[in-house]
Amino acid sequence: MSPSITYSSTRGGQKNLDFRTVVMTGLAHDRGLFVPDSFPTVSKDELEQWRGLSYADLAVNVIAKFVGEDQVPAEKLADIVKRSCAAFRHEDVTPVIQVGGHAVLELFHGPTFAFKDVALQMLGNFFEYFLETGSNGGKLTVLGATSGDTGSAAIYGLRGKKGIDCVILFPLGRVSPIQERQMTTVEDSNIHCVAVEGTFDDCQDIVKASFNTPEFRDKVKLGAVNSINWCRVLAQTTYYFWSYLRVTDNAELKNELIHYSVPTGNFGDILAGFYSKKMGLPVGKLVVATNENDILHRFFTKGEYHREPIAKSISPSMDICVSSNFERYLFHLAGDDSDVLAGWMKDFETTKKLDIKGELLEKAQADFSSARADTAMTLAAIREYNEKYQYVLCPHSAVGISAVQQLDLVKPATVCLATAHEAKFPAAVKDAIDPLPEPPKQLKCLAELPTRLSNCPNDVKAVQEFVANKVA
Repeated sequence: MSPSITYSSTRGGQKNLDFRTVVMTGLAHDRGLFVPDSFPTVSKDELEQWRGLSYADLAVNVIAKFVGEDQVPAEKLADIVKRSCAAFRHEDVTPVIQVGGHAVLELFHGPTFAFKDVALQMLGNFFEYFLETGSNGGKLTVLGATSGDTGSAAIYGLRGKKGIDCVILFPLGRVSPIQERQMTTVEDSNIHCVAVEGTFDDCQDIVKASFNTPEFRDKVKLGAVNSINWCRVLAQTTYYFWSYLRVTDNAELKNELIHYSVPTGNFGDILAGFYSKKMGLPVGKLVVATNENDILHRFFTKGEYHREPIAKSISPSMDICVSSNFERYLFHLAGDDSDVLAGWMKDFETTKKLDIKGELLEKAQADFSSARADTAMTLAAIREYNEKYQYVLCPHSAVGISAVQQLDLVKPATVCLATAHEAKFPAAVKDAIDPLPEPPKQLKCLAELPTRLSNCPNDVKAVQEFVANKVA
C-alpha cells in the first residue's frame, strides 16, 4: 500500500505535514492553506471498477488515495465514511437526476439540507477519531465563520462530540431566518452561536486573525471547519467521482468529458472538482457560477481579482468578496511556487487587487469558465424550472443553472450542482414561485423551538475573549 500524501503550506512556511496534522491545524501558521505535495491518480480501469459501488464505498476508495493506513487504519476510515453517509436521508447520499436536458447533482439530502453536510459530517468524525487517539490532548476548539450553510452543517457535524467546543460566527441579519434557526436551536452545551455586526468577510477575517495569534491559538487548541480545512475539500471530491459514474451509466456518454457548473462563493466546492480532474477524472469544463458578488467571474474573464464591497443578494451563501480557497488555486497557477504565491498574496492584502495577464490568464481560462447571474436572472431560472419541469431550485442552485444557459452548456453531459434545499430560502423563492411548496418537516418545526445566541462586536479581541471564556 502506498504511503499517505503529505501537505505543505501555499506560502512555504510549513512543509511535508501528515493528514492528521493538517486536519487538526486548519490554517497554516504562515497564513497559507495546506495543499497536497502530490496528487494520486485514478485510472480509467479503476474508475470502471468503482462503477457498481455504493456512495460510501466509493468515497472510501477516493479518500484512501490520500489517506493511507499510517494515518487512519482502513477499517476505521471505512467506519468514519460510512457513519457520515448514514446521516443522509437518501440511499444514494447525493442522487443524480435528469432535469431540463442536463444532470442535477442533489447535495441537499443531509441533516442541514445543504452540500456542506457531505464534508462536515466526515470532518466531525475525523476530529473525533484524532482526539480519541492522542491529538491535542483530547481537546479542540473549533472556530468557524458562516455565510449561512457552513455554520449549521458544522454544528450538526460536531454537536455532542467529546472534547470539542464549536463556536460559529455569522453576520447579523445577513443569513436567512431558517439558516439562523438551524444554528441557534441546537441545545448541545458544546455549541456556541455568535452574531457579529458586519459581513461574512468580517467574520472570516476574525477567524483567520485568530489562527494568526499564536498565544490564543495554542491556548484554546484552535481548529477549523471552514473550507480552509483540507479535509473539507477532500471529502467534496467524492461526489464528483460519484456523479461522473452516474451520468456515464448512460452508455452514450461513456466516452464524454463531463462538465460541472458550481455555484461559487469561497471556491472550495469547485476546487474539489479541479482536484478530481487532476487525479484523472474525465472532467470537461468547470464553470464558476457567481451572483452579483462576482470577484471570481471578473478574474476568469479579465484577470482582475479586485476586492469590492459585498452586495446583499438573494443567494446569501455566495455573498463573499474574497474567496479564501482561491489561494490554493493561485498556488497551482503560480506553478506550485510558494514564493510567487506569497508575493501575490502580500500585494493583494496591501492593495486589495491582484492582476493576472497573458499566458497565466490563458491558463486560468483553460482551467475554468465562468458566468454571473444577478437577481433577475436567478429568479427567472427558478421560475422556468418550476413551470417547465416542476422542479424547485434554491437561489444558489439557480445561479449555476443560469450559468450553463449563458454558456450554452445545457446538455446531458453537464452536471449542475444543487447546493441547498429551496425551503431554506423561502423569501427569495417566493419572489419566483407563489404559493411555495410545503417545506420538509425538519425545517418547518424550527420556528417552534427555543434558541440560544450570543452577540459580539466586529472585533478580533472581543471574539477571542468570548471564545476563551466559553472553553475555560
